[in-house]
Amino acid sequence: MTCGVRCPRWLRICLAIFTVGVAGNYLWEASQAFLFVGMVSIRAIWWHCFIAALGDGIALLVIHMAGWIVFRRADWFIPVSRAETGFMLGMGLAVAVGIEWFALHVLQRWAYTDQMPIIPYLAIGLTPVLQMLVLPPLTFRMVGKWCNLGRKPVGP
Repeated sequence: MTCGVRCPRWLRICLAIFTVGVAGNYLWEASQAFLFVGMVSIRAIWWHCFIAALGDGIALLVIHMAGWIVFRRADWFIPVSRAETGFMLGMGLAVAVGIEWFALHVLQRWAYTDQMPIIPYLAIGLTPVLQMLVLPPLTFRMVGKWCNLGRKPVGP
């Protein structure tokens, strides 16, 4: 990924994670919009999904930064081991459950339609939790390919 400006490798990785993450999460958010109360117009769907996708991009950066601290590498997700995959899934689950439960039950930022599958005992939606289990591994894999993280750098 080049833009004519030289920036540190870690910054390129973070920008790529955020960019790819927001795009992928926007598609997921839009596809599940009918499961949330108030998503009746294209304008409401576009706006709410965009804002949610920005938050999801930040959540991906939190997962990345936590992995960076634990594994001591900015590119800890390439190549991915069982430990790194488990960490990614565990962080995704913790982030999703924490955000969804707090925003739904404490802040009351959104509500579900009757079509939303609910996780028993937690009383939160299944699709938002699945989102943070499915998309982080896909996002990190795409970023690894996009930034050529699997290859050793050539030249200075």
